[in-house]
Amino acid sequence: MAHRRKTWKEKMDNGRVPEVETLKAPFAGAPAGALMLVSTPKEVDTAIRAIPRGTSVTVAELRRSLARSHGAATSCPTSTSIFVRICAECALEDLASGARLEEVAPFWRVVDAKSPIAGRLSCGVEKVRELRTSEGLEP
Repeated sequence: MAHRRKTWKEKMDNGRVPEVETLKAPFAGAPAGALMLVSTPKEVDTAIRAIPRGTSVTVAELRRSLARSHGAATSCPTSTSIFVRICAECALEDLASGARLEEVAPFWRVVDAKSPIAGRLSCGVEKVRELRTSEGLEP
């Protein structure tokens, strides 16, 4: 039997809750013993939806904000980047299904056209640039 790939929606709705872990060894610039948040796609989606129109936030800034909200020193850069992509792809699926731009997570406020995440998105870098330009986030 062939293995079915999860949809972006299934990845978004993974049932997990954010977890704060104590680092056993230094990781991503945080020392051993520091508290690190491992967020969830839904939490990242909520944070992205809270970014005001015309405002850009880097993934690093998003990570710091999420970590602070949980009393952690940092949040995992790898999982956070993956969750940003999941949010973006879910938004793109919703747009393709007829949702209005105002109804989806505005991932373009976090993903800039030069970021590695933009290059992996199904919409392509030009669409990211177009969305950012429409809000005055790109020159």
